[in-house]
Amino acid sequence: MSSVGSKIAVIVLTKDEELHLRRALVSVDELATETFVVDSFSTDSTASIAMECNASVLMNKFVNQAKQFEWAMGNAPITSDWVLRLDADEVIEPDLQQEILRRLPELPDDVVGVNFKRKHIFMDRWVRHGGRYPLVMTRLFRRGHGRVEDRWMDEHIVVSGGRTVTFEGGFADHNLNDLSYFIDKHNKYASREAMQVLGTKYGLFETDDELSSQSSSFQASFKRFVKEKIYNRIPFTISSTAYFLYRYIFQLGFLDGRSGLVYHFLQGYWYRFLVGAKVMELEKAIDGMTDKQEICRELSRRTGLQLTPPESEPESASGAPSRVRETTK
Repeated sequence: MSSVGSKIAVIVLTKDEELHLRRALVSVDELATETFVVDSFSTDSTASIAMECNASVLMNKFVNQAKQFEWAMGNAPITSDWVLRLDADEVIEPDLQQEILRRLPELPDDVVGVNFKRKHIFMDRWVRHGGRYPLVMTRLFRRGHGRVEDRWMDEHIVVSGGRTVTFEGGFADHNLNDLSYFIDKHNKYASREAMQVLGTKYGLFETDDELSSQSSSFQASFKRFVKEKIYNRIPFTISSTAYFLYRYIFQLGFLDGRSGLVYHFLQGYWYRFLVGAKVMELEKAIDGMTDKQEICRELSRRTGLQLTPPESEPESASGAPSRVRETTK
């Protein structure tokens, strides 16, 4: 258990995570003062595993990661000083556990967030190259000083009222599912990211973008800037190819072996190409539409992401649709 003054509440979002959950909870057992598993009505043994590991289980319908986490922050009876966001397929390794236990009580008051260096394990092999390590991201923050951006995809924890520091140690994203699961998951991610791109481009909903080097990590804010200000403005047939070649050749992705080639090709080329193709498809579907309700119905039908059309809101001066509110399915 963490020491007085540096108590940690761990929040894990789940949906049918019986394969991973016990491993994740065991990895934070020495750190957590309290653990909350926010489940999206799993049909497997996720909830019972959580209770076996002494976690409190809360149920809520899933819209997206950002809304689910913010719901957890508003509804879980958190009493700890710090909050740790952990995905069910992630693991805090022993050296990072010790780093947190040692350094957290000594942090000055102006430090409100802690960054971890995440590594990705694919086909049981650490992807060390292609710009995939380390991925520096804020995952631990003082309660009252952090939140998750309200975005359909690529949401980050942002902090306010202070600065962040980076801890050393192992933090692994190691999903144990097969390649078919990986492809299906990224297909769904592509729909969400396409919606995020369209929302930003056409003003379909307000874009939450407070990511900066002060509110999170420099790496995360720089990548966001490059993606939205440069990458998304280049035709996807060019940008996806260039991105893969940059990762695989110039960032030495080829050193990750055959499994690395599979990963970099699927995640660094196929996925980026798929996002662009979905954006193209959706733009074609709404081309010529001026009625906001019609636009929202069409996008909802094609993506499965339920967007509630504005009832009688005026259009902006540019004629672009005003904010679209998200709801549960």
